[in-house]
Amino acid sequence: MTSMVEPSHRSIEIPLHSGDEVIEVSLDQLPDGQEVLAILQQENCPLHIWVTLALEYYRQDKEKDFVEILKSACNEINNQRQQQTSGQRAQETDQMRCLDTLAAYYVKRGHREKAKDKKREYFTQATLLYTHADKILMYDLNHLLGRAYICLLEGDKMDQAEQQFNFVLNQMQNNIPALLGRACIAFNKKDYRQALNLYKRALKQAPENSSGIHVGLANAFAKLNKLEKAELAFNRAIDIDSKCVGALVGLAILELNMKTPASIRNGVLKLSRAYQYDPQNPMVLNHLANHFFFKKDYTRVRQLAMHALNYTENEAMRAESCYHLARAYHAERDYEEAFRYYYQATHLAPEKFVLPLFGLGQMYLQREDTANASDCFEKILKIHPNDHESMKILASIYAESNDQDKRDKAREYLKKVTQHDPHDIDSWIQLAEILEGVDLQVSLDAYMTASKLIRDFHGKDTPMEMLNNMGSLHYRLNNYEESRKCFEKGISYAEQAREVEPAYANSILVTMRYNLARVCEASFEFDKAETLYKEILREHPKYVDCVLRLGCMARDRGQIYSASDWFKDALEINHNSPDAWTMIGNLHAAKQEWRPGQKKFERILHNPQTANDSYALISLGNIWLQTLYMPTRDKEREKRHQARALQVYKVVLKNDNRNIWAANGVGCVLAHKGYLNEARDIFAQVREATADMPDVWLNIAHIYVEQKQYIPAVQMYENCLKKFYKYNNVEVLTYLARALVKGNRLHEAHNALLNARRVAPHDLTLMYNIALVQQKLAQEILKDENSTLNAVLQAIDQLRIAQKTFIWLGEHGDSHRLDLNQAIQEAQQCSDLLSQSTYHEIRARKKDEEEQLVRRKQDEERRKLREKQLHEANFCFSQEERRRQEDERRQMEREKRQQFVERTKNLLTTESQVTSEKSQRSTGGSRKRPKTDQEDEFINDTSDLITNTEKAQKKRAKRSNDGEDRRERKSSKYRPKTDQEDEFINDTSDLITNTEKAQKKRAKRSNDGEDRRERKSSKKRKGNAGSDSENENGETYKRKKKSNHRKQSSRITTNDDEISQDNDEQLSDNEEDNNESDNEDKSKRKPTSRKSTSRSKRSSTSKTSQRQSEPAGRYKSKATISSSEDESDNEPSHPTNRSVEDQEGEEEEEEEEEEENEGSPVEDVEQEEERTAQDEEQEPEEEEQEPEGEEQEEQEPEGEELEEQAPEDIDVSDED
Repeated sequence: MTSMVEPSHRSIEIPLHSGDEVIEVSLDQLPDGQEVLAILQQENCPLHIWVTLALEYYRQDKEKDFVEILKSACNEINNQRQQQTSGQRAQETDQMRCLDTLAAYYVKRGHREKAKDKKREYFTQATLLYTHADKILMYDLNHLLGRAYICLLEGDKMDQAEQQFNFVLNQMQNNIPALLGRACIAFNKKDYRQALNLYKRALKQAPENSSGIHVGLANAFAKLNKLEKAELAFNRAIDIDSKCVGALVGLAILELNMKTPASIRNGVLKLSRAYQYDPQNPMVLNHLANHFFFKKDYTRVRQLAMHALNYTENEAMRAESCYHLARAYHAERDYEEAFRYYYQATHLAPEKFVLPLFGLGQMYLQREDTANASDCFEKILKIHPNDHESMKILASIYAESNDQDKRDKAREYLKKVTQHDPHDIDSWIQLAEILEGVDLQVSLDAYMTASKLIRDFHGKDTPMEMLNNMGSLHYRLNNYEESRKCFEKGISYAEQAREVEPAYANSILVTMRYNLARVCEASFEFDKAETLYKEILREHPKYVDCVLRLGCMARDRGQIYSASDWFKDALEINHNSPDAWTMIGNLHAAKQEWRPGQKKFERILHNPQTANDSYALISLGNIWLQTLYMPTRDKEREKRHQARALQVYKVVLKNDNRNIWAANGVGCVLAHKGYLNEARDIFAQVREATADMPDVWLNIAHIYVEQKQYIPAVQMYENCLKKFYKYNNVEVLTYLARALVKGNRLHEAHNALLNARRVAPHDLTLMYNIALVQQKLAQEILKDENSTLNAVLQAIDQLRIAQKTFIWLGEHGDSHRLDLNQAIQEAQQCSDLLSQSTYHEIRARKKDEEEQLVRRKQDEERRKLREKQLHEANFCFSQEERRRQEDERRQMEREKRQQFVERTKNLLTTESQVTSEKSQRSTGGSRKRPKTDQEDEFINDTSDLITNTEKAQKKRAKRSNDGEDRRERKSSKYRPKTDQEDEFINDTSDLITNTEKAQKKRAKRSNDGEDRRERKSSKKRKGNAGSDSENENGETYKRKKKSNHRKQSSRITTNDDEISQDNDEQLSDNEEDNNESDNEDKSKRKPTSRKSTSRSKRSSTSKTSQRQSEPAGRYKSKATISSSEDESDNEPSHPTNRSVEDQEGEEEEEEEEEEENEGSPVEDVEQEEERTAQDEEQEPEEEEQEPEGEEQEEQEPEGEELEEQAPEDIDVSDED
């Protein structure tokens, strides 16, 4: 809002013709008009004094004196014109002002006059005056143009003027005044392009000194936003005519719009020059009035604006003049005149000229007419939606409104302002004030932002008022330490400000010290708070708030009488203090002294100044409502009290329809009347309005209880306790216990009442309720046949306690708070239950003994079960330990066998090298190597030495066909073993030179397979009967085969036919040796040898494939070494008689062998041979060569065992 100043003493000085003395005429107390007129005529005063005095008479509704003074002034003008020479033009301005003022008066009277004759008379007089004025400053215009101007002057007869200009142009197309008139009319109709074309046409026909046409062109360019061309046109007009007022005004406006100090200075200088050249130009006058307004020369502002208003009939110009006049009066705090001119300006101003609306809104605010004020600012926002000044004022208006929608709108306006200008301190402060009742934290943040802006941009400390508000917000947010800091800082600033403004500093100092005491009180620093209150009272003994707070502190400490004394002291300071009477009434209500409390609240309401005090009315309604809970009441009295309470609450809502406490009271009355759903709706609305009111939470819970919704009721009570109460509240705990009892949760109800009893141990109502819950709980336990003995005994004890409590209450209870007869009845019921307790105790003891017996049996069974589980666990542990040891032993054997295989490979490599060297020295013969007992049992088979390349190629071709022969030889493995020798068996490879021998051998093998199947079937028929003979025959057979083996091992063949025959015999001998070695070494050998042997076979096979890839023609020797599996003990073992551990070991080894076979990189032919060998091992019966006779048949089970456990042959082929 624009700042205002006090109006000064207004007067005017009339100079005396005789000397330097003057006559001072007070404009506020004007003398008689004739007397003033005589002085003016006698002293030959300047005309501006005449006009000024006349206008003052006009303003004071003395129009007769106004007209007489101006008419006399006009006569003086005529005399001056006769005496005035052509060069004297000093008084022309005053003369024009006098004539125009009187003419304006006649125009105004004619405009107001309803009678046509009278109206015409006024316009005629005005026309005469304007004609007289035209003689003083005449423009070179012709008759038709003059008539058009008169039409415009008499009432904006623009259409008639346009018709006249068109008539002139039809007669004379290049008539310059007519073109200019048409251009002016087009300009006023906002057709700027047509106006520009007309000005251009006029400029072509005009002489060189036509400055007015350039001014029109410049104005058209300016409206078309071509400011550079407009400036050029204005300068051209000045070049043509240095006294061209229009050009000077236009340039001045352009300079002022640049808004720089230099441009503003140049603009004002140009306006001054224009005023010198044409003091009657309304535009010049308005701009000068605006300039002098900022220089606070309000008298000159009024003069210039009034001249501008009188010298023009253009509504936009008149609106601007009225606005300047209103601003001047507004600054001088003449609000009536300011309102009048603001109002007139709003009616004359075009749509986008909103400044008069802004001023008018301020005047409405001064009149406290917020509705019309808000309408004015809303109109501004419709035209300029981003006008932040209007937003700020509207926010201030709506912030005081009771309409929540308007308050929300105010908050939105201020948020927009602060977002647009984050450095606007006033907006932040206003936003904080609006949010104080809505969002405390956001309000505090706004205050802190404003405080930071003050420190950063102004270098000043936070004002004391802001510190006080920030401290209050911290206090309401329970930030007591921050609140203390704000108040202490504000107190220090206030003490420093005492030297400058002692009165104001002392007042705010007392407020902040009181607030600091409140913070100490909330922080439980009661001694410090009491000290501060008493210090304030020593300086200001009539500070009632301190006395009331001291009384409240005494009341909170339980010192009721001391609190009453403090409240009475407050009444001595102010006998009609509503706060003091309220505190005394609350003391009576706390002691449930309803009638004395009612009297205190009624006293407040009997005072005319506090007749509508909402707190007193609601408290009175609460008293009527509390009487409904008294035990001794009748129905009629209950209805009367309900009606009175409801009436009081309605009165409060009528005065303030947003009072949530009154709405809550209405809901309580409806609930008492039984309208539970309606009451619940009211409570829900109140809870939506505020979340900080515990009463509405309790009332909603009460409704749940009445509707038998006990679970949500209990939850609501518990949430209320957690949200609003730091400690156990007796009232809420009682409500909670009631809901729990109705929900049959007696144990929880008993605990809740005990918690309340710890807070209020002397409360008789609590004692009664606890005894009642004890009685119900004991009764329920005694009726329950499943109750334990301890529970029954405890229930009997609780019954005795409840009985004693009821008896004591019946004798010493308060009849106003309890129904004593009911307590006696409850004591009798406890006595009846105790008389029946013996039966329940006997039953419980018997049941307890039975349960103990069953429990002992169960304990014994559990003990045995634990022992059994422990035994099984130990057994499983020993099994696992044995299995682990067995795995470790097997792993060690695998490692040993792997070492054995490596040594075997080394020996074979050495043997092949020796054989190769001998074959190179010989021509194909073979040597015979005798065998001794100390040597290893090798069988050396010398390869056929073919000296030419053709034989070597044939032999390699045969090797591919002999794959089946090699697989057949692998199935008949043997490995004789002695204790002193390593377990090697040298098997000479069967070298077959032609395909016919191989085919014959395969045919023989197929026949042998049929023989074996027949022998197996005959053996099964024999059964177990011949087991003893089998053992004897087996031993004889072993000895025989062993001797044959020794003979066979010493043989060395030298040609291919002998080699094949010896190999057949050797295979049969190997089988016999295998049977002997298996029986002797079965207990020593493990299945792991099969795995290690198979690995050595794969490695040797891969070496063989590498050697076969060498160039042909070299000498070759092949040595095949077969190792058989160790046999078991003397008795032959059948696969079904083997131990589970052996079978598991074999399965594990077979799985590992399969994994290794899958990943081994061998040749296609060798892979096919291994697959064929595995198939043959799966059917050992078909490929096993059995010895002839019954001894061989009896030994077949051992062969089967050997076939399953025998490792694969290790083939190593050496090529040199």
